[in-house]
Amino acid sequence: MAEFEATRGMPADSMIVYGVASDVAVMDRWLPRGLHVSDAGPGTVEADGDLVPGEGRHEGLFRASQEQLRVEWGGRDHPDYAGWLQVADSASGTSEVTVHISLLDEPDSGPRADEVRELLDRSLDRLADEVAHRVHDAG
Repeated sequence: MAEFEATRGMPADSMIVYGVASDVAVMDRWLPRGLHVSDAGPGTVEADGDLVPGEGRHEGLFRASQEQLRVEWGGRDHPDYAGWLQVADSASGTSEVTVHISLLDEPDSGPRADEVRELLDRSLDRLADEVAHRVHDAG
C-alpha cells in the first residue's frame, strides 16, 4: 500500500479555496491531466480517462464538508483507491491545502510512485492557479 501526501499554500482564504476544490464542475481544470470527473448524483462522481484503471467510466464516492473544509473521495468499484483534501487558513488571507491519496495496489517507491507524486504536485499548482483566477475575476 502506498500513501502520498502534499501540501501547498494558496493565494486566497480557506472558504474561496474550498469552494474551488469542492466544485465538481471545475475539477477537470486542476486534477491530473487524463482524469475526468463529473457529478453523478448526491455523494457520487464518475471518473474516466487515461489515469482510471480499466475501461469506461467508474463510479466513485464523493463527500464535501464545508464545515470541515474537507473533500473526501474513493472508488466504489475500485476500493483500492481513496483520498482527501483539507483546506486550512494561513496568515494574511491565504490558506493551505493538503491532499492525501491512498493506493492499495501501488508501491510507495520507484518510478510509479515518483509519477504519482509529480501528478499530485502539478495538480496543486493548477489548483493554486485556478484559485488565483477566481480571486482575480471576483476583484
